[in-house]
Amino acid sequence: KAGFDNISCDFMLGLAGQSMESLNETIDRITALPIKHISAYMLKIEQGTAFDNNTVRKAVADDDKVSDMYLNTVQRLEKLGFEQYEISNFAKPGYECRHNTGYWKRADYLGVGLGAASLIGNVRYSNTDDMSEYRKEPQSVATKEQILREAQMEEFMFLGLRMVDGFNRDEFKRAFGVAIEGIYGDIL
Repeated sequence: KAGFDNISCDFMLGLAGQSMESLNETIDRITALPIKHISAYMLKIEQGTAFDNNTVRKAVADDDKVSDMYLNTVQRLEKLGFEQYEISNFAKPGYECRHNTGYWKRADYLGVGLGAASLIGNVRYSNTDDMSEYRKEPQSVATKEQILREAQMEEFMFLGLRMVDGFNRDEFKRAFGVAIEGIYGDIL
């Protein structure tokens, strides 16, 4: 009613208590709305986090169930007119997320705030995630890392592989001045 016509929605796969039926109900409810973009993320418990314990691991879906949910989501969204353009992202034609695509194509971005990250001219910056430290020096940068050429090439490759279209050989040559086969020919 406010006039927004480009709305995105995110949901998780593999949550505690989530079944294939409840997942399908979520997809049905979301796609009944005028949504143009959907991100469907598979739950992954990271080591060392507060969720990394047996109670949580037993409550959430195992890898096989999450994989089944993912494949179900891909198929259902495709039937509903959402094109998959990245591992976890689906859009109506012309509504791919420019923000996320910029990350996957290694475009410069500026992150602002606690724990934020930035990439500017092949230098990665990150702010502290410690609130008391951030409150003392909100302009300070916790880390600054120059991304070396070899790491830039690796990022180009693995981020490109997230995209359904993959990586572009011409873009690689423009970015690095060498044919992709010259660097990765043995694995292509």
